[in-house]
Amino acid sequence: MGEVLVLSAGEVEKLLDPAALFDAIRTAFRSISDGSASVPPRVAALTPAGLLGTMPGYVPGVGLGAKVVTYFRDNHARGLPGHQAMVALFDPDDGRLLALMDGTHITGARTATAAAVAAVALASPDPATVAVLGTGVQGRSHLDAFGHAFPNAQFVLAGRNRDHAEALAGAHGNVQVAAGFEAAAADADVVCLATDADEPVIDRSWLRPGVHVSSVGSGVEVDPATVNNARVFVESRAVATQPFPAGSRELAGRDPATVTEVGEVLLGMTPGRESSDEITLYKSMGHATQDVVAAAVVYRAARATNAGVTITL
Repeated sequence: MGEVLVLSAGEVEKLLDPAALFDAIRTAFRSISDGSASVPPRVAALTPAGLLGTMPGYVPGVGLGAKVVTYFRDNHARGLPGHQAMVALFDPDDGRLLALMDGTHITGARTATAAAVAAVALASPDPATVAVLGTGVQGRSHLDAFGHAFPNAQFVLAGRNRDHAEALAGAHGNVQVAAGFEAAAADADVVCLATDADEPVIDRSWLRPGVHVSSVGSGVEVDPATVNNARVFVESRAVATQPFPAGSRELAGRDPATVTEVGEVLLGMTPGRESSDEITLYKSMGHATQDVVAAAVVYRAARATNAGVTITL
């Protein structure tokens, strides 16, 4: 296999520049919708406690890679993240393995950044208030990514555990803690769902006209009334409406023609928000293109700064 660059979680976090990641995620969305990316459906091996998924992908001009990821939802009780991952990056011209890097931080950052890119395209301009529901890894990542996207917004945070919410809010500026999910969502222009819930954490009656809802959880975060009353946007319509684990639990079995790809909006192929009162919903399942472009950002930065350790396989 020759020489391979190995990058730790700490190195990946330092090298993954937020501005570069935003641009890379836009490229990922566009590559899905213009048909240039090559990404097979995600597959997973299921265990009684979790799953092991594989997500290979190719984005022309950016990179070729694969993420291997586990999701064990009870890991929080063990002091471990629910998602743990590794990304392998290959030379798209000759197939050589270029790098192995921690994928756990990449997963968290690219998921939140993709949601923020979608919100910029779909939310009302200059939202005054952004609510984040969830205080785990994605709660933290969403405060970072949406803070980058909407620096002038007021942020409201809510979680099942008030102490966790207070601690997370204290680590970020300009974040208020709400009494609960309903209180956080009620006056928000953008509502970010970042939980691992098995049942909806919002209700259509809580949401104001014109709100943008973002959901990244792999469980069931969004109530049916909100799904049915919103214009729904996804990474890939071919994937999102498939049965879980390839697709979304909330959208499984839905007619693919009733959802719109974010990349189509970014490419100008279809409009995003069409009125100030319209409810828009971005439902994410994650996509291999996002991992590939994020890993490419890390790899280029590592080569430029001589970061990481080179080994011979």
